[in-house]
Amino acid sequence: MSDGHLAQAGRGRGAVKLNKGHADIAINWAGGLHHAKKSEASGFCYANDIVLAILELLKQHKRVLYIDIDIHHGDGVEEAFYTTDRVLTVSFHKFGDYFPGTGDVKDVGVNAGKYYSVNFPLKDGMDDASYESIFKPVVGKIMQVYQPGAIVLQCGADSLCGDRLGCFNLSIKGHAECVKFVLAQKLPTLILGGGGYTIRNVRRASARTCAAAPARLSATRDNPCGWRRQA
Repeated sequence: MSDGHLAQAGRGRGAVKLNKGHADIAINWAGGLHHAKKSEASGFCYANDIVLAILELLKQHKRVLYIDIDIHHGDGVEEAFYTTDRVLTVSFHKFGDYFPGTGDVKDVGVNAGKYYSVNFPLKDGMDDASYESIFKPVVGKIMQVYQPGAIVLQCGADSLCGDRLGCFNLSIKGHAECVKFVLAQKLPTLILGGGGYTIRNVRRASARTCAAAPARLSATRDNPCGWRRQA
């Protein structure tokens, strides 16, 4: 099975299981292809599994929050929901002379979606303390005001220190701290992979994220990505 098929299959399983209440947390490391657009492929992404997952979640939830901690702006997801208030997208990313060149703080959505696109452009060298001082207050306030029914979290590992294409100084611990903060909101959450061009970083970040999930893995043959919290 190709990576694209894995991403789509994982997207379908994860979102459906969350909707049916069969899992509180679903993880698909093959997903997170946030650059793909409706009419074109972009940035190693040719099918936007995130958009499809959010559309699935919207069948059950009035509002969905999308959070992107990949070093690149989540342009494909933002574009897909730029005119609606049912999805709020928030992206923390490197901005300037850097792919895809979008994600200005002034890009806030249009029509019904105005102010439902949140961009936090960042400079090189963001470390754990700096990132956390931004991430937690911003996401915390969004949770308070927007009150989503479900969350989709794109965990691109290219925001980690030492990534071949990245320029941030996040540690694996700092990266996982963002995941822990999101999971502490105790909402149905779909966790996805994304960028990451230093393989050892990707492996370690994935393992740390799984360890951060306050849940047990329901590891059945037909449910490889469903998690349930301990009672």
